[in-house]
Amino acid sequence: MALIVQKYGGSSVGSTDKIKGVAERVLNTHKQGNQMIVVLSAMSGETDRLVELALAMQEIPDQREMDMLIATGEQVSIALFAMAIKNLGYDAVSLLADQVAIHTDTMHTKARIQEIDAVRIKKHLDNGKIVVIAGFQGVTDNGDITTLGRGGSDTTAVALAAAMQADACEIFTDVEGIYTADPGICAKAKKIDYISYDEMLELASLGAKVLDIRSVGLAKRFGVPVHVRSTFSNNTGTWVVREDKIMESMLVSGITYSKNEARITIKQVPDQPGIAAKIFLPISDAGILVDMIIQNTDDGHLTDMTFTVLRRDYDQAMKILHKVAKEINAKTVTGDKDIAKISIVGVGMRNHPGIASTMFQILAKEGVNMMMVSTSEIKVSCVIAEKYTELAVRALHDAFALDKENVPLEEDE
Repeated sequence: MALIVQKYGGSSVGSTDKIKGVAERVLNTHKQGNQMIVVLSAMSGETDRLVELALAMQEIPDQREMDMLIATGEQVSIALFAMAIKNLGYDAVSLLADQVAIHTDTMHTKARIQEIDAVRIKKHLDNGKIVVIAGFQGVTDNGDITTLGRGGSDTTAVALAAAMQADACEIFTDVEGIYTADPGICAKAKKIDYISYDEMLELASLGAKVLDIRSVGLAKRFGVPVHVRSTFSNNTGTWVVREDKIMESMLVSGITYSKNEARITIKQVPDQPGIAAKIFLPISDAGILVDMIIQNTDDGHLTDMTFTVLRRDYDQAMKILHKVAKEINAKTVTGDKDIAKISIVGVGMRNHPGIASTMFQILAKEGVNMMMVSTSEIKVSCVIAEKYTELAVRALHDAFALDKENVPLEEDE
């Protein structure tokens, strides 16, 4: 008998008929002798509806009250699901995060899980019940409801799997698994059978939207095998697991992109100690994340500082930096929102130095100019003009033959 955690997103429980279908699917696994913990998101569209209600009350809603409001979406899903299970002749119990309890910090609307009390869950499992838990939410030590932010139900599921020492955590979604590229723009994209935690962390951070990055980090930390698969088929999806020798021998596992990027340049900055801190500290204090940074020195006394931020933060960052530029006697601040970041990821890149140059050659052949480049052990990212995103993805996918069967690298490469 195995203990399995299954998570179903909003599109999987978007109607009462879909909830009934998920209940039947869960029961099929339960009937095989498995103990089941089911984590549900709110029904599709429900969280957005609740946010609109909040905005009708306050231009900037109070964050504590916002959590109280939007946490109700999952309460509806889990109660309906438990009813569906009982209607099929089996027993289930629905639990909110504060009933479990899933303890978080006090950062409302983007809380982080600190601890899970497993006693109540174990008691219900031992009594043969299917335990249905609200995703996306938690509770502080003083009893306030919190929410984990977008993608938080993935994090709830993996955290529960870790706390309960589950045999597997299955994330059900509307796609078959993790693909070598976005199937929407690359017809040759191929489903990946197995991918390492590190590769999935890179893909999630670079634009892939199938798994929340926090859930992958938790899975890696606690060694939770995560199975990403489709709610609407019985096919095997993608397993996110510890790295093995087969993965290490593969050249590139996937290509991803993000159009949620903007580039900012502060020109002719005095090249002096402490200047970078004066630039980036106000940005950090505003909660703006900076990604790629390039510094170009011209005559040894002045430098251009270029970096990327999320596109939603661009206007705020520009406002801050125009003020900073005056304070540090920089010449001007320029920006560009019509950019995208394209990345290749693979653990095999650690021992294969030619990957980056191949990527650069392919982009050059297609007439795609690289504005910025960033690398790590297992990824190479380039900032390019947004209009070339789809072309670049397809060209790189073909160049690295990601639509072919995985073939290990030759030993002499």
